[in-house]
Amino acid sequence: MRMKPDEDRSSPGLLDRIRANPTGRLALRIGVGVLGTLVVALGIVLIPFPGPGWAIVILGLAIWAIEFAWAKNLLEFTKRHVQSWTHWIARQNWPIRVLVGIVGLIFVAGIVWGSVRLSFGVDLIAEGRQWLANR
Repeated sequence: MRMKPDEDRSSPGLLDRIRANPTGRLALRIGVGVLGTLVVALGIVLIPFPGPGWAIVILGLAIWAIEFAWAKNLLEFTKRHVQSWTHWIARQNWPIRVLVGIVGLIFVAGIVWGSVRLSFGVDLIAEGRQWLANR
């Protein structure tokens, strides 16, 4: 059963109880700030690699949004734009979807190639050509 807007909750939530105390409010802001920073930093490190790098960055942003208004606004902005992009892709015919997919695949392949090249000094294209030549 839903509560009416003018009804007050019988007991405040955990975050409300923490925010009621000035020391708790400061500790919560610091804790959320540090945890959000760690998650965002991990996500940024993982962006060039295949996997959930951007999702982890958005998760860190959601953690920050618990306490910081600017992060909540940025998270809403991100949601709106991801949804509008998703809806735009859904409205396109299949050749455009395939083209967007191919461009995305080429972009990800370029990021992976560049990451491996810069991190390990290995040219995957040259290695692939050498491997094919030896077959």
